[in-house]
Amino acid sequence: PFPARTERRARGGFTLIELLISLAVTAIIILMVAQVMNSATAVTRTSSKHIDTDTQARAILDRMALDFGRMLKRADVDYYIKEPSGKYKGHGLGHGFGKKLKSGQQLNDQIAFYAQVPGYYPAGAQSPVSLVAYRVNDAANTWPSYLQLERMGKGLVWNGVSDSNIPVVFLPLTIDATWQAAAKNDNSINSRDTNYETVGPQVFRFEYYYLLKNGFVTDVPWNQDARPTQTSLIVPSSIGLVDVQAIAVAIAVIDPANRALIPAASLFEIADDMDDFKTAPGRGFGGSKRIGDMEIQWNEVVQSVASTGRTSGNSLAPAAAASAIRIYNRYIDLRNF
Repeated sequence: PFPARTERRARGGFTLIELLISLAVTAIIILMVAQVMNSATAVTRTSSKHIDTDTQARAILDRMALDFGRMLKRADVDYYIKEPSGKYKGHGLGHGFGKKLKSGQQLNDQIAFYAQVPGYYPAGAQSPVSLVAYRVNDAANTWPSYLQLERMGKGLVWNGVSDSNIPVVFLPLTIDATWQAAAKNDNSINSRDTNYETVGPQVFRFEYYYLLKNGFVTDVPWNQDARPTQTSLIVPSSIGLVDVQAIAVAIAVIDPANRALIPAASLFEIADDMDDFKTAPGRGFGGSKRIGDMEIQWNEVVQSVASTGRTSGNSLAPAAAASAIRIYNRYIDLRNF
């Protein structure tokens, strides 16, 4: 009888305690796998958003590099670029260097020039030259393109080809007098042009400055040591961009999903807190700026909002969304000048 009872016991199932232990172990394993999957999903989501901003920035900077590389580099045509005096004073007299936007000033930079690139033009004899302009629409908050980077590519004709269309113009005619939309950035009718298109919907801050051929990084587009009497590109005489080796561009970009979480007024405040460029002689003492100081300050603004969930003006800006803002910089060489 003993052998028979032993055989029946060997064929029996698991005990209740064994089942409970196995269920507990299974639950722990499932929980651990779920946590790993959640972490992987979060990392993938963050990486995907960074890829979005990286792709946008690369496309914008590549487009600018193409336009700048084909800039019409002549001393007898106008450039609408920032300089300490003359037609476009940049951010001087207030907002410059992060002192906040004031009445009558600009927030983002803008630039306009002639380039040998295709442009929009009605039927007719078009020249190979277009008027190219870049700006972030930061004045008309009712426009769909508010706080987005816009580009104008306006096809032109040569002088004498047409009596009804504006041709390529030469000095003393200037860009801001001939095409006001290339120079204005407000809600006025003169700032609107159908040739503007949104090329950087994720770009809300745009700044540029110059690398001169003598190695200086500055917001003045000529060598002040070699040209001490120069007050603008065309006064006392037109010099074009003969002293400029490269134009450095800095942009702040946020992916669409996180942009949708930040109110437009808060995003404007973030952009307003980001310093404008100040001439960087590279010595780094006595208040002098160093190369890269502006981009570092932009990142500090982003980190502050990402840690507090508020702008400097105490406006709401979800921390997780603000942490997705990325800063990019590129030096675009003009060595073919």
